[in-house]
Amino acid sequence: MYQYTEFDRQFVRARAAQYRDQLERNLRGELGEDEFRPLRLQNGWYIQRYAPMLRIAVPYGEISSAQLRVLARIAREYDQPTADIFADARAKQDALGPVPLPGGGFAHSRLTAGYGHFTTRQNVQFNWIPLAKSADVMELLASVDMHGIQTSGNCIRNITTDATAGVAPDEIADPRPFCEILRQWSTLHPEFAFLPRKFKIAVSGAAEDRAATFWHDVGLHLVKNPGGELGFRVLVGGGMGRTPVTATVIREFLPWDQVLNYLEAVVRVYNRWGRRDNMYKARIKILVKAEGQRYIDEVEAEYASIVEADGAPHTITQAELDRVSACFVPPRLSAAPAKLHPESDQIDLDPAYQRWLQTNVGAHQDPQLRAVTLSFKRLGQAPGDATGEQLDIAADLAERFSAGEARVTHDQNLLLPWVRAEELPALWQAARKAGLAKANIGLLTDMIACPGGDFCALANARSLPIAEAITQRYQDLDELHDIGEIDLHISGCINSCGHHHSGHIGILGVDKDGKEWYQVTLGGSDGSLLSGDPAAGKVVGPSFSAAEVPEVIEAVLDTYRRERRSHGDKAESFIETLRRVGPDPFKAAANGARLAAKEVA
Repeated sequence: MYQYTEFDRQFVRARAAQYRDQLERNLRGELGEDEFRPLRLQNGWYIQRYAPMLRIAVPYGEISSAQLRVLARIAREYDQPTADIFADARAKQDALGPVPLPGGGFAHSRLTAGYGHFTTRQNVQFNWIPLAKSADVMELLASVDMHGIQTSGNCIRNITTDATAGVAPDEIADPRPFCEILRQWSTLHPEFAFLPRKFKIAVSGAAEDRAATFWHDVGLHLVKNPGGELGFRVLVGGGMGRTPVTATVIREFLPWDQVLNYLEAVVRVYNRWGRRDNMYKARIKILVKAEGQRYIDEVEAEYASIVEADGAPHTITQAELDRVSACFVPPRLSAAPAKLHPESDQIDLDPAYQRWLQTNVGAHQDPQLRAVTLSFKRLGQAPGDATGEQLDIAADLAERFSAGEARVTHDQNLLLPWVRAEELPALWQAARKAGLAKANIGLLTDMIACPGGDFCALANARSLPIAEAITQRYQDLDELHDIGEIDLHISGCINSCGHHHSGHIGILGVDKDGKEWYQVTLGGSDGSLLSGDPAAGKVVGPSFSAAEVPEVIEAVLDTYRRERRSHGDKAESFIETLRRVGPDPFKAAANGARLAAKEVA
């Protein structure tokens, strides 16, 4: 992991002290709400539907056990609303009613406090911290080299990458040193502090794109040219929201040492020409889509000027890359005893353990190690939520089994990247006891979901009761494994924080005459090996009521199981079957489920 320098620490602590002064002046009435709003947003503090929400930066997903313990403390001691605010929020959510389940029963909103929430941006959020205590939280975060700087606002946001960066067997080069250099370059960049709109960068260093780079404002692929030289394939103009667009490749090969100079040109042209008159058309994807080759030509001209006229001031030297890369060498693991667990032979025979090995344990560059995902997708808990106790347990597991390091994943889980193969039985036992060993990674209930209308002021509908309803319906692991790998993504509004556009099955909350309705999309892709080329899903008919959504998902999955083919002992995946047979049978099943639900009602 990157090790903060004394300059880094002084900077973050000074920022926390500056924020305390701003907060205290606001609470005394000396700094008005209009003046205070941009100051708190620059530090990750939003005001949401019922209470403040804090977004904490976790650069490229890497997090230490010490940092997890501080997040656990924040969950227990600070993520606690006043009784009157919480009661009012519960009453408003209860008034919306539960979601009926197929076969009887209901799924309710999970409006609970004392939780951290892992996001698709590899960040962590809290939803109930009183604003009066926000400066205390900032100082607590600074004590373990954490902050919320540039997690909101029209600036360059948290740099993301593949959660298996540095350990994946198919890796061309480790992207983390470049992510860190990009983080340092972009933090408080004076020219890019007030862009037309927010700006997100993802970096992939592997043959398979596991960082969803095509869905970002800028995607960077580490590649090697025919001469074996390392560089970047540069993508620009991806994004979801109201206008889903996958990024355009504007450079097939850029020498690695020029990536900052080139990004300076990419963002400078956007800052110059991006629309500021309409926030819905202000993202760089709109500019790239509208201007096409003209945008690319302007970037190349700007880059040439930076290199020739300005002397390429942001060229990364080999010495600087080596300095940062030294923070990302594999950790020293303590010597393992000759016989770790006498009961491991019995555990090997346990079908539940074997299933966990299949779904939650991944290969590693070091044949003696494994990358293990802890599942934060469980019944009765929103996807990606973690209690203070679970965060403390995750910290213990990271220390005991993964050299004190974990990774926040794009799919809202935690990954342990340095696990000895011989310690897998002990890790499974410890994680299972904590409820973090469900063998569902990559399966239907390993869904992505944003907080939705239960928390977010922008949401049109709730996400969490829908996620809960589907999770309740599909608790049988045999059935989940029979359905196989599938991406289910749920967003509460068109801003797409739940990445519904890229889900094999996507669910989008919409407002219809003041009521909650949901669009269902099929065939989306994030660009991974399973999903194929990145693409936005297509809408299945008109929107569905909350009560109809679980029935629709069940009908779609039943259609898949009826239509799929087998190749030897391996069945087609959902996305393979959908692309082979086309959407019509699935649309017919979805709309048939609507009619059946209406007849029952």
